[in-house]
Amino acid sequence: MLRGRLVTGATVVEDGVVAVAGDRIDFAGPAADFPGQLPPPAPGRVLLPGLVDVHCHGAAGHGFPDGDAAGARAAAAHHRAHGTTTLLASLVSAPLPVLRDRLATLAPLVAAGEVAGVHLEGPFLSTARCGAQDPAALVPGNPAALRELLAGSPGTVAAMTLAPETPHAAELVAVLREHGALPSFGHTDADAATVTAAVRDAARTGRVSATHLFNGMPPLLSRAPGPVGACLAAAARGELVLEVIADGVHLAPETVAMLFDLVGPDAIALVTDAMAAAGMADGSYHLGSLPVAVRDGVARLAGGSGAIAGGTARLVDVVRRTVAAGVPLADAVRSAAVTPARLLGREDVGELAAGRRADVLVTDLDLIPTAVLRAGAWVTREER
Repeated sequence: MLRGRLVTGATVVEDGVVAVAGDRIDFAGPAADFPGQLPPPAPGRVLLPGLVDVHCHGAAGHGFPDGDAAGARAAAAHHRAHGTTTLLASLVSAPLPVLRDRLATLAPLVAAGEVAGVHLEGPFLSTARCGAQDPAALVPGNPAALRELLAGSPGTVAAMTLAPETPHAAELVAVLREHGALPSFGHTDADAATVTAAVRDAARTGRVSATHLFNGMPPLLSRAPGPVGACLAAAARGELVLEVIADGVHLAPETVAMLFDLVGPDAIALVTDAMAAAGMADGSYHLGSLPVAVRDGVARLAGGSGAIAGGTARLVDVVRRTVAAGVPLADAVRSAAVTPARLLGREDVGELAAGRRADVLVTDLDLIPTAVLRAGAWVTREER
């Protein structure tokens, strides 16, 4: 049983209790309503739901695109130890045979529940907005190839980023729906009309997201609103959830606060886009096949364009920076837990409520993690 300031994902209770029975939450609410014996008050403790990251490439020196199962487990364990109890393992664009091998490597981790699924970021992306993706690996949309890729590792892929202007985009979305995977539009150079049409078409058949809004797409201009304007409008209409990398690098704090003011936490999924350098010192790393230099905690492609190459924050760090940007704690936590869980169609995680999986992130008042409970079991100090 835990007592402290309770942020359930829906409300904030200044003096709350979370009680666990097995791997499930038995009670989560005000201490005054708890029917059993209470532990002592803990005014310096904050209780958050386990966080849900739907866009993450790695951590602890290991990248999910590396094709190393032990490294993938270590990366997932690092994020779990910092409070991300539900995680998608993101890959980057690569030749289809390489992606097939990477899915085969990660499939056992999905089956074991170490990660909640795989996110394919490409390869059906815009070469003009490839960012830190290898442009040589980008190919036009190919529904038959996608169907074969997904069928090769059934139940493994949970989401895919594609450019709305890629050939056969609507058919690609249909293939993703057949396999229970979320379509996410991003790395696009399309105009607003193209993005709006693609989102509206996809939203008719289920949930849709935008991959890291503002990043990997042209800027919002008064006479060319582009993907940013189209996605903001779609989110305001309830058609789309916006991925937002609020790590202090990808977006200005004022931009993050503006997004919450415009569309609210139910239309925002905070993500890390973290790569292998998360939790590590500055130095040389890789994102897929591309070399990355990390300086002062900022990852950029080594040489060439110097494009930002993923993040180095954990999701709890993103929550902390979102709050520092002026977003209420309840809203920041909702966008880091409830909204991404709903985006994945998960009703068992993302909120501190009776019957949910017992995932609890315990922090101090500065939102620094002190302990993590996942499915009713404490994450060990060695993992943390």
